[in-house]
Amino acid sequence: MVPHDWTTARLGELIQEGRHIRYGVVQPGHLVMSGCLMLRSQDYSKGWRGADGMHRVSVQLEAQYKNAKLKAKDLVMTVVGAGIGQVESVPNWLEGAVLSRSTARIAIDNKKAEPLFIKYFLESPATQKQLLDCQKEGAQPVVSCPDLALFRMHCPPIEEQKLIAGALEKIDDLISSLDQLIAKKRDIQQAAMQQLLTGQRRLPGFSEEWKDGKFRDVVRSLSAGVSVNSTDDLPEPGLPCVLKTSALSDGHFFPNEAKAIVAADRARACTNPKKNTILISRMNTPALVGEIAYVEKDYDWLFLPDRLWMTQLMSDDCVNVRWLSYLLSSSPYRKLLQDSATGTSGSMKNISKGVLLNLQISYPIIEEQTAIAIILSDMDTELAALEARRDKARQLKQGMMQELLTGRIRLV
Repeated sequence: MVPHDWTTARLGELIQEGRHIRYGVVQPGHLVMSGCLMLRSQDYSKGWRGADGMHRVSVQLEAQYKNAKLKAKDLVMTVVGAGIGQVESVPNWLEGAVLSRSTARIAIDNKKAEPLFIKYFLESPATQKQLLDCQKEGAQPVVSCPDLALFRMHCPPIEEQKLIAGALEKIDDLISSLDQLIAKKRDIQQAAMQQLLTGQRRLPGFSEEWKDGKFRDVVRSLSAGVSVNSTDDLPEPGLPCVLKTSALSDGHFFPNEAKAIVAADRARACTNPKKNTILISRMNTPALVGEIAYVEKDYDWLFLPDRLWMTQLMSDDCVNVRWLSYLLSSSPYRKLLQDSATGTSGSMKNISKGVLLNLQISYPIIEEQTAIAIILSDMDTELAALEARRDKARQLKQGMMQELLTGRIRLV
């Protein structure tokens, strides 16, 4: 149900004359440094990458695809691959670029509709469902341009479209600014880790020499779980769950990344994540093997799978566990662990206990470890707060889209 003064149109009816919905270059050939820019879906899938990172095609291809050129404020949508449905508005600096096969141009006639309003409508759940319904499966999923042209749009008067687009653009700007701030803070944290965890930078009041040792010098036990059968159903509160390997990421623990254990296997489950321990992914894909997570509290209803180790240390006096988790999750140690993993399968690697226990580590005194851990933990807390703000803004945007794009809330 939409308001009586809204109209319904097919997307193809809102397009500029002579610039129908289409994709572009199928075989781009070699990079031509002086050639025309060619837009691929990966050029905007994680924010605009800029001209320096884009492909350029020859004069001959540019002429062949002259009808697949872009203008500022055109909409582009990914129509091939995992990112199908992502929509962006073409920035001014891309004027004159050509499309690639993975991206469709949607050139809205601004006398018929507000382009930015159509962008948000294309991002809405109703349109995303239409995309799913018309995908054609093959080596990669594909949405055809003729199918896109048939998509139904519910359009208020253009002045209201502009108001709706403006309101949603403001929340997008907030999300974008938070993304940029998070990226900046994360870079600062990575630089601090590199300096503090290697002794390149010393904190005031500490000048003692660091001692060389091995991981085994501070480890009391390495405990793994067992393989249990689980279900993809949402876990019920209080029932035993087994952790996924995705519960470990970049030194952080995500306890919600778990599956409910089937009733017949619950008695077999063992090894709960305990407070002030480190979890290590001993078996995983080559990119994820050796992932680390620090555990802040006990989780009595969670259990480790056989692919995760829980590291319990000798005592709090010998090493600060939080400091050690930052060290093991830092780039140099992640690479050491990945390089030491073995396995005959190219898709799965394994770290042996011997390799892990013999890992060479330089230890500052416990007081300096604690001071470093506090600084890095404070940075984590700040990042988590910013990410929570961004996630809340994203939820707000979804709610606004649901209300504004259906006419439940009117801005006129």
